[in-house]
Amino acid sequence: MTESVALGLRANWRQFSLLVLVNAFVGALVGLERSVLPLLAEAEFGIASQQAMLTFIAAFGLAKAGANLLAGYWGDRFGRRRVLILGWLLGIPVPLMVIWAPSWDWIVAANLLLGLNQGLAWSSTVVMKIDLAGPKQRGLAMGLNEFAGYLAVAGAALAAGLVAERFGLRPAPFYLGIAVTAAGLALSVLFVRDTTAHMRHEMLRNYATTGASSVDTPAPTMRWVADEVSWRNPALASVSQAGLVNNLNDGLAWGLFPVFFAAGGMDLKQISVLAFVYPAIWGGAQLVTGPLSDRWGRKWLIVIGMLIQAAALAAIAMRTDPLAFNWWFGSSIALGVGTAMVYPTLLAAIGDVAGPSWRSRAVGVYRLWRDLGYVVGALTAGVVADAFGIPSAIAVVAALTATSGILVAFRMPRTSSRWP
Repeated sequence: MTESVALGLRANWRQFSLLVLVNAFVGALVGLERSVLPLLAEAEFGIASQQAMLTFIAAFGLAKAGANLLAGYWGDRFGRRRVLILGWLLGIPVPLMVIWAPSWDWIVAANLLLGLNQGLAWSSTVVMKIDLAGPKQRGLAMGLNEFAGYLAVAGAALAAGLVAERFGLRPAPFYLGIAVTAAGLALSVLFVRDTTAHMRHEMLRNYATTGASSVDTPAPTMRWVADEVSWRNPALASVSQAGLVNNLNDGLAWGLFPVFFAAGGMDLKQISVLAFVYPAIWGGAQLVTGPLSDRWGRKWLIVIGMLIQAAALAAIAMRTDPLAFNWWFGSSIALGVGTAMVYPTLLAAIGDVAGPSWRSRAVGVYRLWRDLGYVVGALTAGVVADAFGIPSAIAVVAALTATSGILVAFRMPRTSSRWP
C-alpha cells in the first residue's frame, strides 16, 4: 500500500491545494467575529465590563484547546478526514446562534461550538499537510497552511465590518458564515482524502533507512506524548509556552482592540481596516517565513518574532487619541510580521521533533497549550482592563510576550539540520 504513496508538495499538490482552500474556509468562519462581536457586546447586550465581554473568547479558547487534543488522538485512531468532517458539522449552528441570540449567553455558547469547530478542523488540516509534505518541506507547508487560514481571517473580518457598517451588526454579517460552513463541509466530504497512509509511509521509510528512528517511539502512550510536549523535551516545551503566549496576545487583539480603537474615536470602517491589517500581514508574510525557517532553522525566527510582537503591542498602547489611525495601522503591520515569524515556525518545529507515529498527538498537545492562551489572555486582559484601563492591559501582554521570547532564546535547542 505504501509503495504507491509519495511524500512532498509536488507529488501531492492537488490534495495539498484542496486542504489549503478548506483551511481558508476554517479561518473565514472565525474571522467574521473579529471586527463585529466585541462591538455587539455593548451595543446590543449592554455588556460594559471588559472581563464579562471577553467571556466569549475564553469559551472559544477553552473549547478549541480541548478539541485540539481530541483531534490529535482521534486523528491517529480514526483518521484525519473524519475528524475534519466532524469539525465542520459542529460549526454549522454557529452563525445561526449568533443571528438568533436573545442574550449574551447564546453568544458564549456559539463560541464554544466555534472553538470545537476550529480545534478539530484546523488541527486536521495541519496534520494532513505535514503528512503530505514530508520532512523537507514542513516549514513551507505550514507557511501555506497558515497563510490561507489567516488571510481568510483578515478578509472575513474586513467583509463583516463593511457589511455591518451598511446593514447593522446583526444579522447580515453572519449570513456569510452560513455560506462558509456549507462550502467547507461540502469540500471535506466530497473531495478530501485521508493522509494516514502518508504518515505510515514516512514512518516505515524512517525505520528502513535508520533501523530505528531516533525521534520516534513505537506506539507511545498519550501520557508520554503529553509529558514530552508539555515539559520534558526542551524544544517541544519551549514551543508550547511560546504558542500559549502568542495566542494570549492574539486573544487580546481580538477582544479588546475593536473596543480600544472605538474609544479612540475610530468609526466602524476604520476599525474594520485595523482588524484586517494585522491578520492579513500575519497570513501573507508566512509565505516567506515558513520556507525561511526550513533554510535558517526555527529558533531565532521564533525569538525575534516574539520580541517584534511585544514592541508592536507596546506601541499600540502608547496612543489613545482620534489621530492615531496611521500609528495603529503601522503598529498592526509590525504585529502581523512578528506573528508570521512565529506561527508556522512553531508548527514546523513540532514536525521536526515528533515522530510520525505520534505527530498528530504532539500537534494536538501543542495546540492545547497554544489555544489555552486565549483563555489566559481573556482573563488577564479583562481583569487588568477593568482595573487599570485597556492601555495597561495591552502593556502587560506586551511584557509577557517579550518574556516568552527571552525564555525561548535560553531554553530551546535547534530542531532542524540548519543552524539553530
